[in-house]
This record gives sequence, structure tokens and C-alpha cells, in this order.
Amino acid sequence: MEQNWLILKNGPHVLGLFQGMFPKNCLTFNPGWDQDAQPVAAFEDVRAIQKRLKAAGVTLTTEADESTTGPASCAMVDPDGIPILFDQHV
Repeated sequence: MEQNWLILKNGPHVLGLFQGMFPKNCLTFNPGWDQDAQPVAAFEDVRAIQKRLKAAGVTLTTEADESTTGPASCAMVDPDGIPILFDQHV
């Protein structure tokens, strides 16, 4: 709470509240993490997700550097104007 964010859990449901980190409400997906923010053995890398989105004609607002590995992110805005962030930490 001191850093202006909280992670709330109810069973398998996780809700992150981040005050002042984003300009508006945002959906976030974390490839490589389970429901407890622990690394998982197998997952689709954010760069592969990015490639599929671009191939489908989705315009990205930020892109991961496809020549790198490890932590990276990409983002888009859905048709209703909601930002969607794919944020990989591993």
C-alpha cells in the first residue's frame, strides 16, 4: 500500500489496483506468471503474442523489442478505448 498498489485475490481471481501508475483503467496480462506471481515452466512469450497480434492487424501502442529475451511488454487499446498491457516479468 505504501507504493500505491495492491493485489487483491479471491480464489483464482486476481485484481491489481495501481494508483497513479497508469493514466486510466487498464487490463493487464502477465505471461510467465501463475495466479501467485510465480514463474511457470511453459508459457507463450510476450514477443510471440505481439507477433500474433500484429499479424491479425492489431495496432500496438507499445512494442517489445523482438531481438531480446526475458522481461518485456507490449500494449494496445481495445475498441472501447481500454488499454491492454501484456507485461512479462520473466
